[in-house]
Amino acid sequence: MLFTVLTGLITSSLLIPFGKLIKTKWSILLPFIPVLLFLFYALHVPTVAGGTNLLQHLPWVPTLGANLDFRLDGLSLLFALLITGIGTAIFFYGRSYLKGHHYFDRFFAYLLLFMSAMLGVVLSNNMLTLFVFWELTSISSFFLIGFNNDSRASRSSALMALSITGLGGFFLLAGLILAGHVAGTYVISELFTKHGLLVDHPLYPLIVTLVCLGAFTKSAQFPFHFWLPGAMKAPTPVSAYLHSATMVKAGIYLLARFTPILGHTELWNTTLLVVGGFTMAFAAIHALFRTDLKGILAYSTISALGVLTFLLGLDTPEAFVAASVFILVHALYKATLFMITGIIDHETHTRDITKLSGLRKVLMPVFIAAILAALSSAGVPLTFGFIGKDLIYEATLHYRENWSLWLTALAVITNIGLVAAGFMAGLKPFTGQLPTAYQNVHLPYKSMWIPPLILAALGLLFGIFPGVVGEYMNYQTANAIAGADTHMDLKIWHGFNVVLILSVATLVSGGLIYVFHTPSERKLAAIERFNRLAPQQVFLYIAQTCKRLAISFTQLFHNGYLRSYHLKIIVFAELLLGYKLWISGPIHIHFDQLTPLSWYEVVIVAILIGALYIIVSTRSRLTSVVSTSVIGYCICLMFVFYSAPDLAMTQFTIDTLTTVLFVLVLYKLPGFINLTSRAVLVRDAIVALGFGAILSLIALRVLYEPNTTTISDFYGENAYLLAKGKNVVNVILVDFRGIDTMFETVVLSIAALGVYSLIRLRLKSSEKE
Repeated sequence: MLFTVLTGLITSSLLIPFGKLIKTKWSILLPFIPVLLFLFYALHVPTVAGGTNLLQHLPWVPTLGANLDFRLDGLSLLFALLITGIGTAIFFYGRSYLKGHHYFDRFFAYLLLFMSAMLGVVLSNNMLTLFVFWELTSISSFFLIGFNNDSRASRSSALMALSITGLGGFFLLAGLILAGHVAGTYVISELFTKHGLLVDHPLYPLIVTLVCLGAFTKSAQFPFHFWLPGAMKAPTPVSAYLHSATMVKAGIYLLARFTPILGHTELWNTTLLVVGGFTMAFAAIHALFRTDLKGILAYSTISALGVLTFLLGLDTPEAFVAASVFILVHALYKATLFMITGIIDHETHTRDITKLSGLRKVLMPVFIAAILAALSSAGVPLTFGFIGKDLIYEATLHYRENWSLWLTALAVITNIGLVAAGFMAGLKPFTGQLPTAYQNVHLPYKSMWIPPLILAALGLLFGIFPGVVGEYMNYQTANAIAGADTHMDLKIWHGFNVVLILSVATLVSGGLIYVFHTPSERKLAAIERFNRLAPQQVFLYIAQTCKRLAISFTQLFHNGYLRSYHLKIIVFAELLLGYKLWISGPIHIHFDQLTPLSWYEVVIVAILIGALYIIVSTRSRLTSVVSTSVIGYCICLMFVFYSAPDLAMTQFTIDTLTTVLFVLVLYKLPGFINLTSRAVLVRDAIVALGFGAILSLIALRVLYEPNTTTISDFYGENAYLLAKGKNVVNVILVDFRGIDTMFETVVLSIAALGVYSLIRLRLKSSEKE
């Protein structure tokens, strides 16, 4: 499994040096990467369907509990097949959609990176590893959403998506660490047996809150939903991939994976019910007022994600079965509709449904795919969407008696909106009269319309044979979510019952809304008048407030003067150290135990004080530098007096080198320009004397502290045994403090890249101005 995750990462990195080859005939090889990965996971379907879970363990950072653990069960297999299967369709589609694009190779590098990150998320059996891949999805999606980087709207949308999902990632990390700390393990499969321990712990409410925040931000749940419609600025292949089967489903996957671990409680269920229920109805209604095809699909996606969250909150076997089916249903028809939208935009250069009609006459294969996807979205019999919609109603009707009626009504309202939205996106552009402007529209490359046609046909095929799909794909998925046997039995016909009546009523009501409701700019403007109360505006207000505070903070603390920085650092250190001394109690000094002063020590201190006086009183930079070197040499002599010749030689070398460099740099500079007032001099003197006094008190306290050698003994005893090094200092730096040193190296590398970029920068004359 690790190899499948690394395949995309390795290929993505290879596209950097060999990108020019990919832009030519070799681009045909790219789609076969997800094809091979799909075949790999398809071969494991019989094994997993039989109830066998596959595990892989590779040590990574075992001391921190972070290992490359992977688990293939019903839930992860379904998502892996969606990621690679729909990824295959997107790769073939995107290869033609972006043919000739200047950044063709860069696009597929980002897409491969994202595919690998998603596989890592759904396959990870370690919470820390899962988080690493989780963040990688946010970063790679940032590049994909902002792919059209010459567009300000694309850049803004990418930043918004990264901000929201990145914030959620921070909360998720905190929740995962707390859960691992409470359970004593970060291995997800081991957490299934720790459910009682986690639920009964006082930190359980905080863990649930943090994990849900991480999932809600990624899966665009209200009030974090607004980043997803903005992400439609990305190229259509990106929208089709990210918003049908991958990125937004990552949050759903997380909730489903942690339901057996943190779920089955009132807090978990109520949170998911309330957030998911409001999101699905809110977004379904909003989708009816959009005039842009991508906007319709964006809000219907938010609604579908709300439905999945809502079903997980119901916490019943019927709901888990419905969720496992609806994940597949939504991925098939939504990816199809997105790709069809891209074809329409590619050929007509518009996505406005008020201007589109009659395209069936020139895009017949695309129309067939669109109508199949729209029918599956609506839940028409003999489509897989019909099975999914029936299961949703079955789950709400079998909920608690006092809530079943209300929850069913909410589900009906949502599905009516989704039916109408599906017809608007899948039927509206193809029905009616063909405008004269589109008479010359023709079919695009076959690799653009065949993938959506295949996905739409699968929606029909799975609807005709739901038992086969349920047995081999959805059954173990539902069991993994429930943590128990759900006894799934999908059938194409359940007889005449309340569920069938609700499905027919939903279909008829949605069809009537589609026929009699005409979206327009006027209606959209009426809805958008309430935007000032929208969560997006609240988020932007908070962001602007943070920006103003950051500017004020910068102006106060980062004014560009080195002396100001030194002053603030020293004052903060004085306050911190002074507080520590205060709470530590009085210092009892026994002067009779101190070493008597010698005449040479008194002479050295007198010279040092004289040099200090010259530094603060002179008006010459050169005299100040020489006096500073005198202080350094006095300290060297102190080291020699107290038997530390190695420190003395180090101090002597550094002080000499520093003095020479200062003289070379300052030689041609003018003398001091005395602009410092007496008040500033007094302030600096007080700060300096205070710092010296505090350090002196600390030194005196250290003299009377017990001399414990526990830490030094540990390093001395284990330096060679654990790290195979005889130089203890080197071992501490390289091995025991290896992570710290690694990050120092990373910082230096980033700084080097920045310097190199500035050196190689070639600005145009207009940019220089």
